[in-house]
Amino acid sequence: MSTIRFIADLHLGHTNMALHRGFSSVEEHDEYIIQKYNSVVHKRDVTYILGDITMEKSSPYYILDRLNGTKHVVLGNHDRRQDVKKLLDHVDSVAGMVNYKGVFLIYCPVHPMEMDYRVKHNIHGHIHEKFVEKDFTLFGIPLFKRVDRRYHCVSCEHVSYAPKTLEELGIKR
Repeated sequence: MSTIRFIADLHLGHTNMALHRGFSSVEEHDEYIIQKYNSVVHKRDVTYILGDITMEKSSPYYILDRLNGTKHVVLGNHDRRQDVKKLLDHVDSVAGMVNYKGVFLIYCPVHPMEMDYRVKHNIHGHIHEKFVEKDFTLFGIPLFKRVDRRYHCVSCEHVSYAPKTLEELGIKR
């Protein structure tokens, strides 16, 4: 039986992101991601990688061959459409958005209006270490902001560089 997992914002081969994340080199960064990914993803597992596999001009897609399991990609803002053919040599599918069991899988968080009537949860990337927040109001007056639990950011920084399951993200099916 396979397990379904989710992760975003790998940024493989991206030196500036590696340094921003506290790694001493892009090689250390990429190796760490591979090790953390493969520590939880097994041969028969399926992983949705939600965008920013690499950076626009850098496309070391061959690194994806070292990641276990079946890989489905949802493109991010740094994934170029002209590279999709090359990317498909290393992953099983590429999409712009996926509706997985009533959960929107998309790179950028969807508009809150969509969450009010289409789906209950949105798994996304793009915002890295940040959270989607919403106003807490009393009689229509905003008092403070709180994390909107309908959104589940799986950027590497949020998931300790290892893909997570629906259950691990707190999504009950």
